[in-house]
Amino acid sequence: MAFKPLIGVTACVKQIGLHPYHISGDKYVLAVSVGAQGLPVVIPSLGNLTEIEDLLGQLDGLLLTGSPSNVEPFHYQGPASAPGTDHDPARDATTLPLLRAAIAAGVPVLGICRGFQEMNVAFGGSLHQKVHELPGMLDHREADSPDVAVQYAPAHAVSVIAGGVFEALELPDEFQVNSIHSQGIDRLAPGLRAEAVAPEGLIEAISVEHSPSFALGVQWHPEWQVLDNPNYLRIFQAFGAACRQRAAKRSQR
Repeated sequence: MAFKPLIGVTACVKQIGLHPYHISGDKYVLAVSVGAQGLPVVIPSLGNLTEIEDLLGQLDGLLLTGSPSNVEPFHYQGPASAPGTDHDPARDATTLPLLRAAIAAGVPVLGICRGFQEMNVAFGGSLHQKVHELPGMLDHREADSPDVAVQYAPAHAVSVIAGGVFEALELPDEFQVNSIHSQGIDRLAPGLRAEAVAPEGLIEAISVEHSPSFALGVQWHPEWQVLDNPNYLRIFQAFGAACRQRAAKRSQR
């Protein structure tokens, strides 16, 4: 039986009671396991204590998760966040350099929601902090419902831009996605390519041009019930296939 690739899953730092914890959502590690057919391992957000080169030498892939927190705006020269905005400076200090190093090293990368935004910021792009307040933009926040299934239900279509990774994955020209975010891409970073857009033109998916391996980010949450949505599953399967290719190469060294 073929061995499974080891896929790092980023963590947030969350205060629970008197102590901080490094945590990652169940839906992300589950999607890595059943969607990408990999072995998930949670990467703590240790900032400059992270031995990036050593870590990447052991990984076959990297999943950047979503989070309730926002990237601190000084990382993209943005205005100060509104009072009460949740930030995670330890995660920023970990994921931004880790992401750049992973792509340079040819480690397959999949960014989701905050992870998608981290990809844009890491390469020099900027973010809108409140898309719903911009003229002509849709409200991309989740439905006001205590039912998580309602929050993660399909919310709008995305249109695939021809000639990119999505087209190569044979995704439909247009398909429905969920929408659970207030931030969004403002200025697309140099070296990134828009893969899909929302109806009003907001970038919803990106890839890294000339990346030595799979490097994709999506603004929605394809990890949600990944086995029940063929378009979401195709993204994770492609990510898993790239991770297995790297695992095979590592085993030959």
